[in-house]
Amino acid sequence: MEALRLAWSGDAARLWTAESMVRQGLVTTVSAPGGTAAVVGWAGSVRDRRAGARALLDAFGRPGAEPPLPPGDFAAVLVYRDRVLLMRDEQARVPLFFRESGGRVTAVSTSARALGGTAELERRYFCRYLTGNMAQPHVRLTPFAGVHRVLGGEVVELSVTGRLSGRPVVRGRRTDDPAAPPGALRPGEDGQDLRRALERAVGRRLGGTTACHVSGGTDSTSVALLAARLLDDGEGPDADLVLLAGRFDEGELAGERPYLTEAVDAVRRLAPTARPVVVEADDVSDFDDFEHHAGDSDEPHAHAFRAPFWTRLHTAAADLGCDILLTGCGADPVVDTNPLHLHRLARSGRLRELSRQARALAAAGERGVREIVGAHVLRPTFPLATERFTRLAHHGAVLGGLGPFTRPPWLRPGFARAHGYRAAGLAESRFVFGHRPEQSLYDAANYLAAPDPLSWRCAPRNGFFLSHPFLDPEVVATMRRVSAAAAFPAGPPKRVLREAMADLLPPRIHGRTAKIPFNELYVRGLRAHGDELVDLCRSARHPLVGEMFDVDTLCRAVREAQWGIGDSYAWDRVNSSLALVAWLERLPERPAAEPGADVPVTAGS
Repeated sequence: MEALRLAWSGDAARLWTAESMVRQGLVTTVSAPGGTAAVVGWAGSVRDRRAGARALLDAFGRPGAEPPLPPGDFAAVLVYRDRVLLMRDEQARVPLFFRESGGRVTAVSTSARALGGTAELERRYFCRYLTGNMAQPHVRLTPFAGVHRVLGGEVVELSVTGRLSGRPVVRGRRTDDPAAPPGALRPGEDGQDLRRALERAVGRRLGGTTACHVSGGTDSTSVALLAARLLDDGEGPDADLVLLAGRFDEGELAGERPYLTEAVDAVRRLAPTARPVVVEADDVSDFDDFEHHAGDSDEPHAHAFRAPFWTRLHTAAADLGCDILLTGCGADPVVDTNPLHLHRLARSGRLRELSRQARALAAAGERGVREIVGAHVLRPTFPLATERFTRLAHHGAVLGGLGPFTRPPWLRPGFARAHGYRAAGLAESRFVFGHRPEQSLYDAANYLAAPDPLSWRCAPRNGFFLSHPFLDPEVVATMRRVSAAAAFPAGPPKRVLREAMADLLPPRIHGRTAKIPFNELYVRGLRAHGDELVDLCRSARHPLVGEMFDVDTLCRAVREAQWGIGDSYAWDRVNSSLALVAWLERLPERPAAEPGADVPVTAGS
């Protein structure tokens, strides 16, 4: 989906924006004597996107200026008289790419496919894509040779003729207390600090008509309650609040209904005018219309299997004219107990404390101590070796013991060797765990579990993007500073969040320790569409499918997933491979995007 494009006619830069997205407020352009800014999404505040775009243009206007990036969900192109800047916020929800040849950028766009066109496919990208289970791409490679990604929090500087000016620079946003080291917040302070950070994160995301996804869990309910409290306190006096929920009347997920009802009632006590919109979802399954959802994305979308449920919610929000949809995504890794602190205890030789906390975790989660230590100490230390050992212990099944990093059995060994799969798996494991896994968790969390590629693809039709307050850099920075003793006590999960929201969360939700997972949708979808997915693989015509995959083994993996063999890690490997097959099959069908409105640019004048 192409929201903007920057190209050069001779040495003159030309900037286009999609007219429909400008009308919807999804793209904002501002000009000043010194330059022009085109911002996709919002910087600073959803309610005043124009002021945020102008502040961005002013902040970077002086050559050599290195201001911190503002909060927001944005990708921006700033065209000045003497240079061009490309940038994305730290959350990296809005994509931005550039096509480069010989040190010169020839075009910039929010669509890799639009820039790639008929370019050769970059096989190294597919090896990196097939590692891990990330919902968001986080590497510079794209599916197309010569097309590169601007990374989250990065500023790329070009000359007015498109020449790359040195290496891209990562400029994170400063938090209120940038000098505070990890562990600086003690029990009693952490809940208050998280509450303030989360309130600010929700406040800057309130639009004219804000939808909040409400599921009945502590995470989404906390976001909705804070939105209602802020509106009740006069933030956006003319703003509307929509409470968006998917309801199941049958099966396991019907058990969520009492929590959902209590969450909606609690929000409406704070904001009586909030409109609950309940979307019936009993007939929704994972993998519904899979070839469309997976095939039409700009890049392969590993979580396309879950798109049917989110699409139904998005459509309901769009019908009500919502201009943003807030979720509770990201709370699990960010504000829950961080069990990777066990790794820190092992590194520092505090084995008695390690044993004590491992036993407490095991008791709270009804797991064995050996399982806890294996998952949070041994696996982060030796991720690839641990996976290989587990595979040997589950010999016989395609999915048995398959983790996120090692080569899946259906990826041909020759392709993996030729295009760097081993290096890709090692790089992904280091990204997820790093040298200090308890801190790397927060970096990886930003890319793990948010359905943003779907939101991005549907934005022109829906008129909004998703946004995730728990993944706001200020919230993440706050949790980084919480001491291990405060974030990691024995007892219910998410202690800091419960403390932060104690005055607002209703009792039933405040005391929840677990939610019903969406496994039923996945099993139902595989049962309904398993034959179609096997046919998709066997009938694939794109030559890269056969070059990359042993199709028979991939089809066997689909059947094993239908039978319940494997776990979430193994199923994610199947899901991402199926999405890649569908994406390659639809690749020749996508027409080139039409350019939008020409925006006056002052570069070089």
